[in-house]
Amino acid sequence: MANQMLLLTTLLAVTCALVIAFEPSPLQDFCVADTTSSATRVNGLPCLDSKLAQAEHFFFSGLHIPGNTSNPVGGKVTPVNVVQIPGLNTLGISLARIDYAPWGVIPPHTHPRATEILTVLEGSLYVGFVTSNPDNKLISKVLYKGDVFVFPVGLIHFQQNVGNGNAISLSSLSSQNPGVNTIANAVFGANPSIPDDVLAKSFQVDKSVISSLQAKF
Repeated sequence: MANQMLLLTTLLAVTCALVIAFEPSPLQDFCVADTTSSATRVNGLPCLDSKLAQAEHFFFSGLHIPGNTSNPVGGKVTPVNVVQIPGLNTLGISLARIDYAPWGVIPPHTHPRATEILTVLEGSLYVGFVTSNPDNKLISKVLYKGDVFVFPVGLIHFQQNVGNGNAISLSSLSSQNPGVNTIANAVFGANPSIPDDVLAKSFQVDKSVISSLQAKF
């Protein structure tokens, strides 16, 4: 009896771990996002009546158009997620085109709900991610046209164009709504602001430095 109880407990623990680790498989062909619905959101947006689905719900045009990199960081992300394609709702996948000016960057950021796999289409990129505490190891590499790199879910990562010409990459993400937290924006541009004494002590700098950084975000 004791062995049976132990086996049952183990199976229950494994089952719970699997449920927590993976999104459930869809129980219908698709679930086009109904952005006008006031229904409670559980894991994604409410479903439009499948009889009303049209090709436009599964379509996006314009990924061939270069993003405008005339900004302070010299990078531009063009997302293709559930916002742009309602038919992606519950399917666990999305895309993003990323354009880089010469030496432009996509600043350190995380995707809380997705692993990202990036392919370089043009140019060369220096990319990397940082492992979690306590090691905080930087894993990085210079990529060239046709190279592929993976950023594990939730880890801080970045990209930089290391060429004198424009660069382009295409990313696939394992969520229809991967989310993004740009580290500098989140820390120095929080609304309301994180108290400057908290940030000053955390970064071991004077409050005037924190104030200067907060002013930029």
